[in-house]
Amino acid sequence: MTHIQEKDKEYLREEFSKMKQNVKLVCFTRKDSCQYCKMTCEILQELQELSEKISLEIYDFDQDKERVEYYKIDKVPAVVIEGDKDYGIRYFGIPAGHEFGSVIENIMDLSNKKTSLNEETKQALKKLRKPLHIQVFVTPACPYCPRAVRLAHQMAIESDQVRSDMVEATEFPQLSNHYEVSAVPKIIINDVVHFEGSLPEKDYLKKVLEALEK
Repeated sequence: MTHIQEKDKEYLREEFSKMKQNVKLVCFTRKDSCQYCKMTCEILQELQELSEKISLEIYDFDQDKERVEYYKIDKVPAVVIEGDKDYGIRYFGIPAGHEFGSVIENIMDLSNKKTSLNEETKQALKKLRKPLHIQVFVTPACPYCPRAVRLAHQMAIESDQVRSDMVEATEFPQLSNHYEVSAVPKIIINDVVHFEGSLPEKDYLKKVLEALEK
């Protein structure tokens, strides 16, 4: 089954022709109890076929324990997007709907080793000395979620102290209940700062820095 339409593939081939460095996609799946694992890996396979600069590795969550531990994967489906190193970018749940675009943008950012964050944000992130874990709960139909995900992932690209997860809320109901996710996007930073909505970059950064003070 094809998940990416041919007209979209044509656009992506053109976009990927601008890639400068190789990017690796890593998909974690399992045979049982994972409704969207197969589809997630199939989407990534279709992306990999569109550019020689994109590679794909697929691992089984139950069997490939060394890779699971290396990438710190605790649920599936999971996707890692790597550039010249692992920047801590994770997708937990199928990156479909509006989130598919954020995958493409992350690939391009990592390949070209630059983000669109403001210089003020980049400088603030360079000064981080403590680790930050950003979780962004989303649903595929949410038009505001990709921006929240992208800001979190770009912050991970700009700072080794930041790791950022997209979490598809409906695929992980227990985790969503734990964090009382009733609206998306909902952002959790180091389990101490919680907020909803797609904030402007400046306000988003304030929340990130606030988490370091708690």
